[in-house]
Amino acid sequence: MSNAERERVASFGRPEDGLLDASPWYRWGPYLSERAWGTVREDYSGDGTAWEAFPHEHARSRAYRWSEDGLGGICDAEQRLCFGLGLWNGEDPILKERIFGLTGNEGNHGEDAKEYWWYLDAVPSHAWMRWRYHYPQRAFPYEQLVSENRRRSREEPEFELLDTGAFDEDRYWIVETDYAKADPDDLRIRVRLTNTGPEAATLHVLPTVWFRNTWSWDSEDRPRPRLAATGGATIGVEHEGLGPMVLQAAPGPDGATPRQLYCENETNAERLFGSPSVTPFPKDGINDHVVHGAPTVNPEREGTKAAFWYEVTAQPGETVSLSLRLAPKADPSAFGPKFEKVLRQRRAEADAFYADLTPPGTSAEDAMIMRQGFAGMIWGKQFYNYDVAQWLKGDPAQPPPPPGRQHGRNAGWRHLDASDIMSMPDPWEYPWFAAWDSAFHAVALAHLDPAFAKYQLVLLCREWFQHPNGAIPAYEWAFEDLNPPVQAWAALQVYQIDGRRDLQFLTRVFSKLVLNFTWWVNREDADGRNLFQGGFLGLDNIGPIDRSHLPPGYRLEQSDATAWMAFYCLNLLEMARELARHNPALDDLVVKFLEHFALISEAMRANDLWDEQDGFYYDMLRAPDGSSTPLRVRSMVGVIPLFATKALHREDFDRVRRLSKSFAEMPAHQVLSDDGDTGLMAVGVAAHGRARRILPHLFDEESFLSPYGLRALSRWHATHPFSVELPGWTARVSYEPAESTTGMFGGNSNWRGPLWMPLNYLVLRTLEDYHTNLGDAVKIEYPTGSGRQCTAGEIAEDLRQRMLSLYRRGADGRRPAFGWVDRLQHDPNWRDNLLFYEYFHADNGAGLGAMHQTGWTGLLAELIARPSTGVQR
Repeated sequence: MSNAERERVASFGRPEDGLLDASPWYRWGPYLSERAWGTVREDYSGDGTAWEAFPHEHARSRAYRWSEDGLGGICDAEQRLCFGLGLWNGEDPILKERIFGLTGNEGNHGEDAKEYWWYLDAVPSHAWMRWRYHYPQRAFPYEQLVSENRRRSREEPEFELLDTGAFDEDRYWIVETDYAKADPDDLRIRVRLTNTGPEAATLHVLPTVWFRNTWSWDSEDRPRPRLAATGGATIGVEHEGLGPMVLQAAPGPDGATPRQLYCENETNAERLFGSPSVTPFPKDGINDHVVHGAPTVNPEREGTKAAFWYEVTAQPGETVSLSLRLAPKADPSAFGPKFEKVLRQRRAEADAFYADLTPPGTSAEDAMIMRQGFAGMIWGKQFYNYDVAQWLKGDPAQPPPPPGRQHGRNAGWRHLDASDIMSMPDPWEYPWFAAWDSAFHAVALAHLDPAFAKYQLVLLCREWFQHPNGAIPAYEWAFEDLNPPVQAWAALQVYQIDGRRDLQFLTRVFSKLVLNFTWWVNREDADGRNLFQGGFLGLDNIGPIDRSHLPPGYRLEQSDATAWMAFYCLNLLEMARELARHNPALDDLVVKFLEHFALISEAMRANDLWDEQDGFYYDMLRAPDGSSTPLRVRSMVGVIPLFATKALHREDFDRVRRLSKSFAEMPAHQVLSDDGDTGLMAVGVAAHGRARRILPHLFDEESFLSPYGLRALSRWHATHPFSVELPGWTARVSYEPAESTTGMFGGNSNWRGPLWMPLNYLVLRTLEDYHTNLGDAVKIEYPTGSGRQCTAGEIAEDLRQRMLSLYRRGADGRRPAFGWVDRLQHDPNWRDNLLFYEYFHADNGAGLGAMHQTGWTGLLAELIARPSTGVQR
């Protein structure tokens, strides 16, 4: 079979110029988030309490303003029409239409989804996708999950759905939804239902289609789309932007045609606010009709939300299937052999696509890890809609927001007006973009769909995202916050993975990143000393103090912020050098970034960020009286200077030396190697001597080195906690291998010990660059104290194996990432369905935090698809 999916990907144009113009295959995709309630966009409170402003209890009854959510759903690229599942086991008080979880204020470790679902498969064109969910046959324990987690302290583990006994005796349903496109607009949908319980059971299944509400917010009349019955098993779709479509349903396993139910995607104001609703058939009308028998569905069989209602009874162990089709027009012969042929063909194409992507010699288990990791990243492509100016002002047809909003969250970002498909960290826990997450996503996505990867990097630099002053928005909870500036590095990685051929992309992103670099220099270097602040920088709870909210009069000179800027310099330098090969006018920018790198590097050398006694970089806290206190916390903050390393051409050095600028003196203390044979010189902030002082900390198994990668904080602090006295209080840091016991940045934020993928990944790739630059001649003791001497490349490969071992089944049959949860470890229905966690217990590898963080944890898939890399000579 030809690699049809690879051919489709090769045909994709430039999504950054218009997603739908790039390819019709992008039109329908997994763009429907698992959660839209509790987001900043839906928060119209005066005090910014997003979780409380739109809670889960409102979600089934209240129309969303900015986006929709659903269960295993899809939608078009502008989220005009959505499709998802509704389920009811006959016991629950509500239909299961969306994933349930605790808010950031309810969970003893912050926000936390309390269900089990998986993204098992997907390809870039969305011509084949598979989603899986396990639904208890008992009543879902909503209240028990809330009350028990509320009772538990930060020192106790989270109380999970499996802990409630909801799955005891295997009384649950396996629900799998397969999507296959016959062509870009013809979607075949198969829902497979397996009764795993010990006796026959009945499940109500409601495949649901609805329009995002775009008509209730403006005082002007807006055309309202319409869903209406056009036959016993067909729902007609009328939308001026989509054109006519239909949702067809095949008979159920008993041969019966499913009933059709209709209501409106309008708020049930009577239930929520005690005021009259605009319709007797509001958003929760189908819910109330199925669960309570209420007359809340439209007998005329029309509305803006509709569902087919199947009642399926299955014997123990039996699997039954439902078939549906979403397409421009009905086809009486759509089901049966023709339907099955499309699904078989698309799955075979997906197999061929991933076989081509898998390097020779890859084990079957690693191939599975890679495929599920990449599938999660594809399912993480979400519709993101947020007009900040409109959000701050409020909608004409709605009550005005409280006045305080005009000066609250994101008030300085009124230019931001997004309506795009974006790669998001987690479709439930983080259903919004984060700038540095997106950079890592792009590197992994470049293996699947280089066009979409480039789109993500260009998008945050477009005029409707990037601030006029050059700032790049961090994340929607605080656009003004700062993420590490890794976009230039990511752009180079994507450029390289795509064959180093798309100069238009590199030029486009380079010009905008130069503006962003200038913003950093002007805004985050308080004294013009080339020592940068930056605050939070994505390193949650990393230090003893809140780096974004210092005591009055204090200033923090950050080792990580300054090193990130040196890293930024070197990557912009490399971009300028690549572009200057085709446009010599950019030679001046090569000089500019060499010079600036020299200034930042010298500032780190000469201004106390380096501790000669400890052989480590630390942040420096400057007091109002001019005194300074090094924050001697051995964390990834002191490792980041290693990343600012680059192999540069000797001709670049010679040219700057001739100009007699600051860079002329730098090689004396910053050159890592000088390879006269190739005309390359390697430079770095942490020069040869300093790198050799840092690496023994990094490779010490009693410090940073874990069986599964590198800890965020040295284990040394378990017996040597750090504290510092400040006016009126004492700040402390100690080693915590799992969830944090401090809520400094929120309940699930923790860099005080666990393993996180992004920095592990950058350390690994930096070591590969070291090996390229230094070769086999330079060896390092690894692990520290072992007496074993290894090259940097050998160490990088060992780290890769440690990181991948999180998901490989060990000799005991257990995957470390699944921790102590026996069902996840051994049950055949669970054990090969992978959950990609936000971070991992530093000592035993158990997955923690968000469970679908295939954003940067998806980098594991990239490590399998591209096992080694390095500086291009």
